[in-house]
Amino acid sequence: MNNLPIYQALAQAFAAEGVSTHFALMGDGNMHWVTAMKNLDGMTTVHARHEHCACAMAMGYHLATGKVGVASVTCGPGFTQIMTALTTASRARVPLVVFAGEAPIHAKWYNQALDQPPLAAASGAHYISAHSPPRMYQYVREAFYIAQQERKPVVIGVPYDLQKQPLPNLGEYQPSSDLLPRIEPVPPDSKQIELLADKLVNAKCPIVIAGRGAVRAGAAAEIEELAEYSGALLATTLLGRGMFDHNPFSLGISGGYARDIACEMGAQADLVVAFGSSVNYYTVDGGHMYPKAEFVQVDIEPRGLNGGMKAADLHIRADAKLAAAAALKALRERGKTKASVRSADLARRIKEAPADATSYASEPGLLDPRAAIEELDRVIPKDYDSVSGSGHQSYFHSVMRGRKPEQYFAIREFGAIGNGISFAMGVASARRDGKTVLFEGDGSLLMHIQELEVMQRHGIKLLICVLNDGAYGAEIHKLRHEGVDDTGAIFGRTDLAAIAKGFGLRGANITDLKQIKPLFDAYQAQDKAEIWNIHVSDKVVNPSTQRGVRRGHGKM
Repeated sequence: MNNLPIYQALAQAFAAEGVSTHFALMGDGNMHWVTAMKNLDGMTTVHARHEHCACAMAMGYHLATGKVGVASVTCGPGFTQIMTALTTASRARVPLVVFAGEAPIHAKWYNQALDQPPLAAASGAHYISAHSPPRMYQYVREAFYIAQQERKPVVIGVPYDLQKQPLPNLGEYQPSSDLLPRIEPVPPDSKQIELLADKLVNAKCPIVIAGRGAVRAGAAAEIEELAEYSGALLATTLLGRGMFDHNPFSLGISGGYARDIACEMGAQADLVVAFGSSVNYYTVDGGHMYPKAEFVQVDIEPRGLNGGMKAADLHIRADAKLAAAAALKALRERGKTKASVRSADLARRIKEAPADATSYASEPGLLDPRAAIEELDRVIPKDYDSVSGSGHQSYFHSVMRGRKPEQYFAIREFGAIGNGISFAMGVASARRDGKTVLFEGDGSLLMHIQELEVMQRHGIKLLICVLNDGAYGAEIHKLRHEGVDDTGAIFGRTDLAAIAKGFGLRGANITDLKQIKPLFDAYQAQDKAEIWNIHVSDKVVNPSTQRGVRRGHGKM
């Protein structure tokens, strides 16, 4: 790599880190590096239309592959555009590396100059000012190391003029994988497992929750067997959705997106054991879902205080798989438990009862979003990757059953709408099989509708199902509950199908459930992305919002 310009040597260092796909929006500060990346053998470059979307696509790519997501933006205004994405990645603990240009070091004036490190720090990202040519390889290695070891976004800022200088003779690049520690799963403390076993023996209505940590640990079988032996009911966090759907005593998602039956049983629970879950505000519906229960948290990073709430009464620092197996062994040594909650009638209700039984009057030409999702669940195969947008609509598809948690992708940590299209494009770019579906709202999709052009240009096949209520759904329901004028949140049902066609893609407006099966058959038979603009009633309020407004929105 002697005498290579720094931008080219850095591109090769990224490739040596295992990067094979990256997402970029080109400007002066990064155009040489992006070009060098594009021209590397085996490299896929996706050129976004907005810097935020480039970073969000990289986040979606990580969710689908487990690899560090990589994005690139220019300096100044290009960098300020990604503050929401960096904050989201920080709070969601997504390993992300962003190659960012910086203003030229030797320029006497540059109109895009900006002090970028403080902005990155405010978002929770780590910033590396790459200003020393002899240390260029160290910067890249450090970025990938920190992103993986600390699970956070890292920005490498390289001045525009410095990138074009020749790289000193630094020898071969040593990737971060050579330095990352190989850590074995953490076994549980035997005394704490004994305490957990005692609690499970005496609980009459125990519920076992599995979260993302349980998914990563491959702990589903051990947790399910523990629940079976103890007589506990099963549930998951949002990101563990679907893990136990085959089990007759699985309540589904715990927390704000819980089904009616899950809320009913949560009110009766006297013990909740959470494996691989942070036990955050959403998992326990702000503390309302399990009012009488004692909590045990099993996690590699247990937290006593989370989101202003007490997380658990007993914390066990351990791998979910090892802890569940150890707890089962200890429980078997004790014999029969006192749990009495499982019954044939409960299993029937779990299977047959609607997720939300609230009754709403039908409206001509508009669908109940719950019925639309029920039909989508019937038509779309279970092996499709599902990506969740944010906002009011995001509840409805969460009740779909029989889909693997490894194929469900959602990021909620910063509460930002507008991300779904980019997350889904990142997932679809990783899969490249056309079997990715995004569930999104109209207001959220319209924030970055320009990325449809990127789908068309790069041949990204993706099915986008939009529950279009012609408004910002969460806001209209909160305003209506308070008796405040809601017209500012209403903008009408945009013809998203026509917009998709305008970008060279496919689109359909759906006002009848009978349209869905023929449309899906046609989608499978061709190779383009497609928007289904599903006209839904703005009178149907999701249960999470119903509970929230009753309690007083904004009150914790």
